[in-house]
Amino acid sequence: MTFPAAFGAMLRIWSPALAAAATVGACSGHSKPARVVPSAANTVLVDAQSRRLGTAAVLPSKSGGLLVLKLTSVPPGQHGLHIHATGACDPPTFASAGPHYNPGNRKHGARNPQGPHAGDLPNVVARADSSVDTTLAIPAGVVSAIGSGAGAKSLVLHADPDDLATDPSGNSGARFACGVLQR
Repeated sequence: MTFPAAFGAMLRIWSPALAAAATVGACSGHSKPARVVPSAANTVLVDAQSRRLGTAAVLPSKSGGLLVLKLTSVPPGQHGLHIHATGACDPPTFASAGPHYNPGNRKHGARNPQGPHAGDLPNVVARADSSVDTTLAIPAGVVSAIGSGAGAKSLVLHADPDDLATDPSGNSGARFACGVLQR
């Protein structure tokens, strides 16, 4: 039996797609289904003009938690990021977020011998396209401290990088964006 030339051409075009579909189908029968991990806390970060910049979610993990941060419209470069003690983000200065979350009464920064605050996080980098898409590990004690209402905390992104040493805020500049983290 002979096939028309057009059918042979279609078969050559479809073959890679059919092979990929067959491989996925064969592999998917032997894998475990994906496990959905509900977030422990969420927020929407806004800037000083109350414009939505993106989201943050805290996911529980075996070693504590993961902070998943997805933002846009952030000036390219490094920015300090901290969890603040008060669950309030009143623009334009976000002073209502209070100081860094610091139940151990320590000094600021991972490079400070008397630090860090529990709410001190690593710097994050905004790409040339002004996006931030990163995941950071956070301690279990911080995850469990995030509550609702009066127990909420704030996540604050600063205008400048954190030097990870200078008390009380690492010379990280103005509070650029803020979001209330709550369960």
